[in-house]
Amino acid sequence: MVSAADPAPEPAPEAADASPPVRTADASLPAARSSVWLVRRPASRTRRSEGSPAGLDRDRITAATVRLLDAEGLAKFSMRRLAAELDVTAMSLYWYVDTKDDLLELALDSVYGEIPAPRQDAPWADRLRELACEYRALLVRHVWASSLAGSFLNIGPHSLLFTRAVQDVIRATGLPLRRQTGALAAVFQFVYGFGTIEGDLRRRSAAAGVSQDEYFRQAMTAYRSEPSIKQVVDVSQDLMDARGGDTVEEMRERDFTFALDLLIAGIEAMRDRTA
Repeated sequence: MVSAADPAPEPAPEAADASPPVRTADASLPAARSSVWLVRRPASRTRRSEGSPAGLDRDRITAATVRLLDAEGLAKFSMRRLAAELDVTAMSLYWYVDTKDDLLELALDSVYGEIPAPRQDAPWADRLRELACEYRALLVRHVWASSLAGSFLNIGPHSLLFTRAVQDVIRATGLPLRRQTGALAAVFQFVYGFGTIEGDLRRRSAAAGVSQDEYFRQAMTAYRSEPSIKQVVDVSQDLMDARGGDTVEEMRERDFTFALDLLIAGIEAMRDRTA
């Protein structure tokens, strides 16, 4: 999503093929391709035209990209692999996108579209929890998304809708305007970090062919066999025991829920302090 310090963006384009106006560049500066959303392309280059494979369009290519990234990860993704998945030539993909990065940016924005809009009639704290939980779930479901979210501007239509929903909720907290970006950062940078680590653990467990619980037990056993690490692990054992939960997912869920409650309570306390 857009950085918490950024001003509120303009409403998103309604469709992926709708390109926003290109910013006027300083002619004295080298050309920079900062985002697929800032480059105007002819409409014919985003839809099937004569000579391009039947049934192929940018939406289909983007959906196939998401499936491949989910199945094989970011490191293994290539235009040739995608072309094979779609049963087309690699060169035919460049009719719809200029670079692989453009396609990755389109894929990232498309998964932001999986986050439903929060209930507008609910209290702000409930809406904040909904958005935080949905964002966390997205980062776990699409492990590659956290890496790309840190690489691109996140100004596609779905990303901007999510950003706008987050900003609307933060405005509803009653915090002074000058404190709202800090609250937004506290909540959603926490969720970003939490979801990224959670997704990575799932990926590592799957790659090792074991459950998350078994992966955790193996890690703890390895820690305790190393004297320099064992001391730290033993000291924190009471924290682990008090944490509660019989499985890694249960422990993680308790931590996430309580941390989010702390952040919401902090927002309420700061709001009341500055009222």
